[in-house]
Amino acid sequence: MMMQSFVRQPLEVSLSLYRTLFLARRCEEYIVKIYPDDNMKTPMHMSMGQEAVSVGVCKALHGRSDVMASYRSHAAYLAQTEDCVSFFGELHGRVNGTANGKSGSMHLADIPRGMLGSTGIVAAGIPVAMGAAYANKQREPGRVAVAFFGDGATDEAAFWESLNASCSMGLPMLFVCEDNDLAVHTRKAQRQGFKSLSAVVRQYNCLVFEDGTNDVESIYAMATEAAARVFSEGKPAFLSVRTYRYLEPCGTSMDSTAPYRKPEEDAFWKNRDCVLLQRNRLLGLGVLETNLLAMENEINQVIEASIDAAKAAAHPSAELLHHGVFYETN
Repeated sequence: MMMQSFVRQPLEVSLSLYRTLFLARRCEEYIVKIYPDDNMKTPMHMSMGQEAVSVGVCKALHGRSDVMASYRSHAAYLAQTEDCVSFFGELHGRVNGTANGKSGSMHLADIPRGMLGSTGIVAAGIPVAMGAAYANKQREPGRVAVAFFGDGATDEAAFWESLNASCSMGLPMLFVCEDNDLAVHTRKAQRQGFKSLSAVVRQYNCLVFEDGTNDVESIYAMATEAAARVFSEGKPAFLSVRTYRYLEPCGTSMDSTAPYRKPEEDAFWKNRDCVLLQRNRLLGLGVLETNLLAMENEINQVIEASIDAAKAAAHPSAELLHHGVFYETN
């Protein structure tokens, strides 16, 4: 896979990227720690290891985006909103959650902040993002829609139909494939009758970008260029980003010794951990360790306060059962 050429970002951008990366990682580390307490009833599909994709793309778009994520939604939600309170409220099933505690981990949304939602159905969010791209083209130039999905979603008709329609209409959309080479336990080579997805997508009227660095700044630069060209050339973009999830397909445990895992692959990616890459970059740029520790401690305090707020909030009442299901004027 082609690597993006490195573009050095201003220090304030590098710090902002690290802050959001660390936030996404620490939120899930807290989930791993407290999930056995059984206060969070929702199944967990963790983003740990893949955070650079969501953070790099969402930060590059500076809030001018409408995002749909897959069921592996945590990093995308936190990258787009940075809202720990509603995040942990929803995971705890409480009224201060994103959907008053009724949706759980797989269905996080914050429409005012451009987080259209996430879905437990593989590839189902892609046509929703395409609809947002169509709406934006008609009424809000300069706003891009983003669909995050795993490589398993590219086996679904919804991906190909949305890609074809978006290319034929020239929609302002980023198709972002978080390619960890696995659909649950099955490798791409066992599922797909072609060697390169990007080579197939290049046959469409679509811009194609690839990145295999696991480096948030490389992904940020790629997404920045992709968004600019989407508007200058009037066509969607497909971003294929190689990544690696650390935890099991569903759950909070490591599965690096599972039969479908390759020990050398696990070592390769953990030596290129996106959070450590960015932290070490900042240290190399002269940022003091004490300043980074202060930032990290502040984030830890925000997360702990959000968890406490979730535990203190009420469970949704019966009156909220149908709230948000149908269109409401207030």
